[in-house]
Amino acid sequence: MLTALVTGAGRGIGLATAKAFLAAGWRVIALDKDFSRFDATGAVERLQYDLTDIAGIPAMCASLGEVHTLVNNAGVLYCEPYDAIPEAHKQEILAVNLEAPVALISALSTPMVDRKGGRIVNVGSVAAFTGHPDLWYGITKAGLLNLTKSWATRLGPHGVLVNAVAPGPTHTDMYEQLPQSRKDMVTRSVYSGRAARPDEVAATILWLGTASPDYLNGTTVDCNNGSYPR
Repeated sequence: MLTALVTGAGRGIGLATAKAFLAAGWRVIALDKDFSRFDATGAVERLQYDLTDIAGIPAMCASLGEVHTLVNNAGVLYCEPYDAIPEAHKQEILAVNLEAPVALISALSTPMVDRKGGRIVNVGSVAAFTGHPDLWYGITKAGLLNLTKSWATRLGPHGVLVNAVAPGPTHTDMYEQLPQSRKDMVTRSVYSGRAARPDEVAATILWLGTASPDYLNGTTVDCNNGSYPR
């Protein structure tokens, strides 16, 4: 049975992604630090881990066995003024959104290279393409899309696909913490007049993590319904 590791799987897009892989017949390792709302069932293993512990990631990955697809979904957002964000929040955003994906890819790609196959999907955001109000969130999401291309360059010759998805605003806890003015801006900017559902983003992640063509590598698939600024 093929195995996917999905980070931030306790809720939102991560939970929807875990369910999508399970429905497709995969075994899922669901990584999060809070499983209080996790309701996926089947061939799933819960892995409680705090991704701010960057130093512990190599040993954690070594204990997992064979991972065929890695989904770097976990992310942190704080809606705070750019000049008043606490240092601890900034460091958490940098660790979870950017440093942890690098560490996970570094650890898990080596056996993928040895097997001459594997897939990595990074969950970015439209925030990567805009002057985003949440400064460090936008910076890390832009960095995540850049490292997607960098790792694809490194791993592509060995049969490992590294792609990303850039969702627009999606109905998750992260979305719900936005002020109403930001939510209103979303509904005005998208074609459908609504935020995405987590399962819609998960379907795109599943495709990239299982069935997209081998020639699709180092690419970001937009899943935003036109929500770039006009």
